[in-house]
Amino acid sequence: MLLCGPSGSGKSLVAARSGLPVLRLDDFYKEAGDPTLPLVEGSSDIDWDHPRSWDADAAVEAIRRLCATGSTPVPVYDLSLSARTGEETLRIGRTPLFIAEGIFAAEIIERCREHGVLADALCLSRGPLATFRRRFLRDLKEGRKSVPFLLRRGWRLMRTERSIVARQVCLGAYPCDRDEALGRLAAAAAGRQTRQQTTA
Repeated sequence: MLLCGPSGSGKSLVAARSGLPVLRLDDFYKEAGDPTLPLVEGSSDIDWDHPRSWDADAAVEAIRRLCATGSTPVPVYDLSLSARTGEETLRIGRTPLFIAEGIFAAEIIERCREHGVLADALCLSRGPLATFRRRFLRDLKEGRKSVPFLLRRGWRLMRTERSIVARQVCLGAYPCDRDEALGRLAAAAAGRQTRQQTTA
């Protein structure tokens, strides 16, 4: 299950409440200093909301490995440092379903479908103002970036949130709120569990 949506839309919360294993796609960000990192137009700020700031190939490979073997190495990423600080192994065992969540999840919908590993793709949306408030308070509490950077980023994302959601829907994600997402996740998990028991 791919779970996308604007930064601050509640993806991590929904993933945690689902009870399913979770692959955090934000851990596949590129590191500061990578020459391929994009910049915000007219600014010296790195555009961490652009898909080119993220390693899609590594994310898809991790998803493929989880589906094939039940485990995969994943980087440990520190958002405040914009750097990978280690590596860990994610193990999901024989569970028939897991969630891969992150703001760029929609970018790999088609690739996951081609690999035959896509169960569903959901796009969370709370509305620009609610998302702005939740994102700013979360990022401030976690010390992700400087306050001026967070304010500039928050204002830019609030103005573009509807187009972000529209793009993710265009890429194949189903738009929904938190409650509907949890319902679809529960239904998908129950369906997969039933099929697994039937074929066992």
